[in-house]
Amino acid sequence: MPRIMIFNTLSKSLEEFQPLEPPIVRAYFCGPTVYDKTHIGHVRAYLAFDFIKRYLELRGYRVIHVQNITDIDDKIIDRANKEGVSWKDVADRYIKDYLDVMKRLGIRIDLCPRVTEHINDIIEFVQHLIERGYAYIAPSGSVYFDLSKIEDYGILSGRSKQEEWRQEEEYVKEKKHPYDFALWKAAKPGEPWWESPWGPGRPGWHVECVVMSTKYLGKMFDIHGGGQDLVFPHHENELALAKAAYNLRNWVKYWIHVGYLTVHGEKMSKSLGNVVYADEALNKWGPETLRLWVFSSHYRKQLEYSENVLEQTQTLVKRFVMTTSLVKRLVLELEPSYRLSDKELQIIDKINQLEKQFHEAMSDDFNTPKALSTLLQFISLINNEIANIKTLAPALRAYLFIEHFNRVLGILDKHLAHQAKDLEELLYKVIDLIIEVRTELRKRKMYELSDEIRSKLAKLGIKVSDYRDRSVWHLER
Repeated sequence: MPRIMIFNTLSKSLEEFQPLEPPIVRAYFCGPTVYDKTHIGHVRAYLAFDFIKRYLELRGYRVIHVQNITDIDDKIIDRANKEGVSWKDVADRYIKDYLDVMKRLGIRIDLCPRVTEHINDIIEFVQHLIERGYAYIAPSGSVYFDLSKIEDYGILSGRSKQEEWRQEEEYVKEKKHPYDFALWKAAKPGEPWWESPWGPGRPGWHVECVVMSTKYLGKMFDIHGGGQDLVFPHHENELALAKAAYNLRNWVKYWIHVGYLTVHGEKMSKSLGNVVYADEALNKWGPETLRLWVFSSHYRKQLEYSENVLEQTQTLVKRFVMTTSLVKRLVLELEPSYRLSDKELQIIDKINQLEKQFHEAMSDDFNTPKALSTLLQFISLINNEIANIKTLAPALRAYLFIEHFNRVLGILDKHLAHQAKDLEELLYKVIDLIIEVRTELRKRKMYELSDEIRSKLAKLGIKVSDYRDRSVWHLER
């Protein structure tokens, strides 16, 4: 297997992936602020990381995936005030939407910590920073991080601390420096608050992710990811906080950032009003089409939303499904051979080479479009060559590769899984239908055909008992 190379935002270069404690990989990916429904800009980021995680797992790593939920924030409070409801009602409503979208997309997350469940942890962390001299209490009861104490601020984003003050402009008068940012915001009238040593208030944004990531992944972990819009100020500030709190030079080994989703060249965002919501996109296109569409673009590149492209992708999904069904049928129908021809050996070798190319692409900073190109060559090989031969070995080798790459792609699960329960339910419905037809034959006094059906069912282990107005069946094996 090729070495896995990953682009690290911190070093601005490709680095060989070597987790701190292999085979465990500890990863934190920034989740949503739940003041509105999940849109497909979020979906692009979450799926891009899902492909990365799935490939690492295919290579034998065990990825512990933590993805937070920010359930208290200015935007949540504003939404609640506009609707005349509790902030918690708003948060709970959109958390449900978010988790439902993740489930439909097939994205498994090990832990989704909510900020409001970690208030005490955040307070302890802020107090620790105050004691270390990195934070100070303002007269209002707000607590700010003193960015002047961080000499290498900007190492992640390449931007200076002087650009940061706009994030907290309304509080600039009570700060030591305009670029300092809030760790704890003093309560305002009518806003939710929690008690703290500095008075009632609520957490600032940046501190939340540091506290929750290190609580569950340790003071140093392998991967921190999110959208490119989070590099500055969010991730830059997180890095500053972690260095100050834990006296670390390197808090996170690899920083991964996903490119924007755009509509007509503009970033998709709620503020611009060009949002396509995830549930609507799922209803229209289905999870398989959305997964393959995101897979077709490199995670660091900008991805343009296009319904024409999604239509083409939907057609491509059907091609994957039809090809998989063909291979499954060949595997079930064909018998093992006693000898393989040169042609059959060549086909197997081609599949081996395509699988190697798939791994080379995914190992090169998770180059999914190049990997997809390889898979399309594989689909063509099946339809043009394997479908025309009648030996098991090439079909079985193809089926194994399909199972292999689908562990990353995740668009063929229901076509590959052994759905025993679903098949059993279908079988029962078919038997019921046969019994209904047989009952109708008896009503028409077509007893010879009716008895023949009962006899054949009995040979299959299905016993039919006839009564005056009905027939019932049960399995004898």
